[in-house]
Amino acid sequence: MCRSIKILFNFEPPATNDEIRSASLQFIRKLSGFNEPSKANEPAFNQSVEDVFQVAHRLVHSLVTTAPARNRAVEAAKAKARALERFGR
Repeated sequence: MCRSIKILFNFEPPATNDEIRSASLQFIRKLSGFNEPSKANEPAFNQSVEDVFQVAHRLVHSLVTTAPARNRAVEAAKAKARALERFGR
């Protein structure tokens, strides 16, 4: 369920709001156990996603590092190679 939560800090180009919101949604899905909440729980679920998004956005854009920014294509290739080694696909 949380496989789409990726490292979002120190990439060039920087993480987008959509990427941060997607990670926030997956985090709330994991915590709540809901892929889609019931109508009764929808307001609390959606508010939680928004709250986590705000905090995550502030975090990602406030962190500093002296390390060079990572390249998305290179990191994706590394992840693909790890998956190939692990799962043989």
